[in-house]
Amino acid sequence: VHRPVVQLSGILLALLGWVLSCLTTYLPQWKNLNLELNELEIWTMGLWQACVVQEEGGMQCKDFDSFLALPPELRISRILMFLSNGLGLLGLLLSGFGLDCLKIGERQQEQKKRLLLFGGMLFWISGITAVVPVSWVAHSTVQEFWDENIPDIVPRWDFGEALFVGWLAGFCLILGGSLLNCTTCSTEVHLSSVRYTVAEQQDQCQHL
Repeated sequence: VHRPVVQLSGILLALLGWVLSCLTTYLPQWKNLNLELNELEIWTMGLWQACVVQEEGGMQCKDFDSFLALPPELRISRILMFLSNGLGLLGLLLSGFGLDCLKIGERQQEQKKRLLLFGGMLFWISGITAVVPVSWVAHSTVQEFWDENIPDIVPRWDFGEALFVGWLAGFCLILGGSLLNCTTCSTEVHLSSVRYTVAEQQDQCQHL
């Protein structure tokens, strides 16, 4: 009775994680920079562009000219986030066909179980590939922030909102995949088989 509910919860969590992963990929707030000399402006940097937000409400962005000119963590983060989004989408498609509540392929339970298991594993990999780039950018930001070779008067980059969205996306993807994989390990007891077993035991008792 509880297995379809757990499966539905798992795929909804994975769907939420996939949406947040896609959102993280294109958000320009991976790093924030608040200039003390000009507090009216806040600079932000993402994987694709750098933006400046002014207190008057205006926001201007400029795309990065060259992929090779980016720092290593941003270049690798682009690739990993694309990989996370692709694996998450593939996991949604495969695990969707493996759900018990879907009547398609109802007589092929073993194949549906394999699809569900493979989809859950894809969610795990997608979650890990979403956590790695945001954690790498966060680590490099911390190193730059506490670098003693940089003068104190030089502004330092800080964590952006996209990093927290990316961590949440990875957590949802991994948790959703874990729930789906847990349901493949459980055995589903059909009510008809239980009734048949009870009736068979009653017949044996009557013969005795």
